[in-house]
Amino acid sequence: MFSGRPNPILYLEGSDAQEAAARLLPERQLKRDEAKLPTFPTLGYRGLTIDFVEGKQRGLPKSLQLVNGNLFGVGLSHRATDPYFEDFICGSTGPIRRLPIGQRSPGFVEKEINRFRKVRLKFPARPFPWHKRHFKACRCAPLYEPDWWNDGGQKQLNNNCYNYSTNYRSDTFAQPGQAAGAMYANLTCASVRPAAEADCLINSPSANNKCPKEGHLVALVVWPNGDFHWYRKGRNGLWTHKPGSTPVTNVDNSGHLIHDPRTADRGPYTDFCTFMVVMHGHIKII
Repeated sequence: MFSGRPNPILYLEGSDAQEAAARLLPERQLKRDEAKLPTFPTLGYRGLTIDFVEGKQRGLPKSLQLVNGNLFGVGLSHRATDPYFEDFICGSTGPIRRLPIGQRSPGFVEKEINRFRKVRLKFPARPFPWHKRHFKACRCAPLYEPDWWNDGGQKQLNNNCYNYSTNYRSDTFAQPGQAAGAMYANLTCASVRPAAEADCLINSPSANNKCPKEGHLVALVVWPNGDFHWYRKGRNGLWTHKPGSTPVTNVDNSGHLIHDPRTADRGPYTDFCTFMVVMHGHIKII
């Protein structure tokens, strides 16, 4: 669900785990038009990842993903016995209440689940093509190299939007200000921006989407009291981003190329905070 901070992990055991496993049993195989995951990463809620940490559940792989009542995993593309399992976990009376994931939890999680159910119906067959012409070049910006980040392993899973935007691989899901001992206290623009400045990013609110002469341009947005997210401007003048541990992408939540993060479909990240400049070799993040 989150892009900047680590996703919450909920542990179930005993009767709670048994009930959850029973609700997750595959009921029927999905039809072709149902058996699809989103074709590109999105901001906001993206489904549940479920791991059986002790033993194996009969009829289910050790690790699986559940999206809108559909189960996906190795040898698995089925409807769950309880198609409303997400509501069972994330509803107002569900076990998600045990997690400190925001002031509006679990209400805002329920809202995100409903939003994603609608969004999945609108996903295009493939991301929009990457056009290299008609855009002013930013000669100092990093190249768009999604395959370098999207390895399905260490680089992809342990580096977030902050790592990607600064082009700094730390394998720590880096948090603004943490390396400088000045980590943000709240999930607001007023708190995350100075934390990034402590990491030596340069606040540039008047950049107006223009490439700097040195370094490269990034943009900070916030899901109020929920999370933060970062975009980076590429060498061809377009923007790309990495939603949390999911793959790097060059499109927004509507599947459109990103000309300006201020006008892109950012899902729940409604607050545009500022543009900032990353001076290569001048920052340290962890």
